[in-house]
Amino acid sequence: MFGIEPIYWVLIDSAVAFVYLFVISKLLGKKQIAQLEFIDYAVGISLGSIAAEMATNTETPFYYFLIAMTIFFALAFAVAIVGRKCTFLKRVLKGKPATLIYDGKIDYKQLKKSNIDVNDLLSMLREKGYFDISDVAYAIFEPSGELSVMPTGAQKPLVMRDFDKEKIEKAELANVLIADGAVSHSGLSEIDKDEAWLFNRLRIGDKSDLDNIILAVYDDKTDGFNVHFKNK
Repeated sequence: MFGIEPIYWVLIDSAVAFVYLFVISKLLGKKQIAQLEFIDYAVGISLGSIAAEMATNTETPFYYFLIAMTIFFALAFAVAIVGRKCTFLKRVLKGKPATLIYDGKIDYKQLKKSNIDVNDLLSMLREKGYFDISDVAYAIFEPSGELSVMPTGAQKPLVMRDFDKEKIEKAELANVLIADGAVSHSGLSEIDKDEAWLFNRLRIGDKSDLDNIILAVYDDKTDGFNVHFKNK
């Protein structure tokens, strides 16, 4: 094309693609990776793929790729505008938050709808600094994939007036004995108990009863259980 060697077209197209992507990213606005919603992520991947193809494909005119990137940009921009104007369409296009823990209890229907199992939920809570689910009052799964957590009143951050109260107990990991209907034998061995003891304490007749239990956590200090059941 235009008598220019292919290697030079690669250099030119790469530079043009980089500049064009930079301009588009500026126009679409700044977002951290964790804040990207699915449609933003999909558009970003698509623009990157088109730019990469433009940089190495010396046979197709470069402006074809620029047109394709412009279309993706225009559609993404239109979705952002429509989302701000119409709440319903925003929910359809970008999704809506799901409350996975409500008033201290796991909402199994929302958990299932969000394609998350209880182990994923526990992992996300640990990333937020909550190693005991009983410390959580509400947990909301955001459209960006982030988990927003509101602790119980007893777990709110300390202020100066709290220091004259009783001594704060040492933090310990929660003993998870049942997760997603499966017995945690490692959890039982930690407290030196067996499956028969667990079934007796929770009044479980046979293993089929486990299917209705999302999570069961044992507190050895109070000798009590925090059990979350599937919504009926």
